[in-house]
Amino acid sequence: MKNIIKLEELGLLILFSILYFVFNNGTWGFFLALFFVPDISFLFYLINKKIGAIAYNILHHKGVIALVIMIGFYYHDDLLTTIGLIFMAHSCFDRALGYGLKYFDSFDHTHLGWIGKSVAKNE
Repeated sequence: MKNIIKLEELGLLILFSILYFVFNNGTWGFFLALFFVPDISFLFYLINKKIGAIAYNILHHKGVIALVIMIGFYYHDDLLTTIGLIFMAHSCFDRALGYGLKYFDSFDHTHLGWIGKSVAKNE
């Protein structure tokens, strides 16, 4: 089942990238400049696991990102729509690699299962 989810996310990554580049006339430079911005949320793990997980989940939650895209579309705000499309592509990229939304107990514990070194000890 995990492979099906990963393939689905890969398809969505392609879809949102196409939406950015074709319908939004996006550039590679801007795409690459913003693509990994949601991962800045990792820095909040320096405070503690709970705050880190909350920050990560807000910047990677597809519902939050979809809301940003809809608000940008509704208000004809091209920048907001563009940022939403790039962040959605990033979230799909992460999920295609197996990274999900984080639980508070460990960075390796996601809604898609355990990742990293924690896989072996938690299975």
